[in-house]
Amino acid sequence: MKKVLVTGGCGFIGSHFIRYLVENHRDLLVINIDKLTYAGSRENLKDIEGHDRYHFIHGDICDEDLVASILREGIHYVINFAAETHVDRSIISSRPFVETNVLGTQVLLDCSLKFGVEKYIQISTDEVYGSLPLGSGEPFTEETPLAPGNPYSASKAGADFLVMSYYRTHGLPAIITRCSNNYGEYQYPEKLIPKTILNALKDEPVEVYGDGLNVRDWIYVKDHCSAVFKAMERGVPGEVYNIGAGCEVSNIEIVKAILRILNKPDSLIQYVKDRPGHDRRYAMNSAKIRRELKWHPETDFMEGLMKTVRWYQQNEGRWK
Repeated sequence: MKKVLVTGGCGFIGSHFIRYLVENHRDLLVINIDKLTYAGSRENLKDIEGHDRYHFIHGDICDEDLVASILREGIHYVINFAAETHVDRSIISSRPFVETNVLGTQVLLDCSLKFGVEKYIQISTDEVYGSLPLGSGEPFTEETPLAPGNPYSASKAGADFLVMSYYRTHGLPAIITRCSNNYGEYQYPEKLIPKTILNALKDEPVEVYGDGLNVRDWIYVKDHCSAVFKAMERGVPGEVYNIGAGCEVSNIEIVKAILRILNKPDSLIQYVKDRPGHDRRYAMNSAKIRRELKWHPETDFMEGLMKTVRWYQQNEGRWK
């Protein structure tokens, strides 16, 4: 049985990925290391606690002794989801982002190299590419130069450069996946979709930055997880794979869609001062992973959004 180390597995995307592995791949033993910061909770995986193919370790990926002790036991795959991810928080204080996203990645790379992992997967983001102009029609490709526009995306870009340097210098079998905006159940309510849902449920103002026309490419979290598994299973070391659903939606369109689902008035919308350095548009060309790894998203945006809204409605105790 092969062992998979998932870092940050109690977070939003990491917890979905772990559940995906445990439920669908009986030949894998999953080890989850998570620092349990504000955005990570063991509640996200409560349904598989005690499963014989799942093991949780409370720890920090910056702790080299701990990481080494885990990898020494013979880990085949390292999937690095662990990251500080909220742009607003990175603008207020960038240090935690540099520590986890860059230095934590460095520790994982060193230990992966030392103990000979079969494959290392770095979970990155479309934000490392910077911003596209509205209406340009051109998406990001894997060849798009990195041009991060905020401390969060800069820290993720730094980690990406580090990962590729370990592949080129040391031959570490590393892959980078860069995904568009995720949405779905269990997401911490600082992000646009859950924050909008919860504020609307409480009939509180729903804040929208600037003119609300900033566009993102949205993907349902479970589709992202299946793409990461494809990269783990069939991805070629040294390659980057963009992951996206080809679903470009503006922030204001998303907010209004959520209000319609909840039967709430548009009068709840409150436009506020724009975020500093707010990227205007993200769009992903995911032709490479679709062609080479035979992956494709399965969830329609409105179908996924409905599922997400219903989950927050039915799990009031979690978010309260």
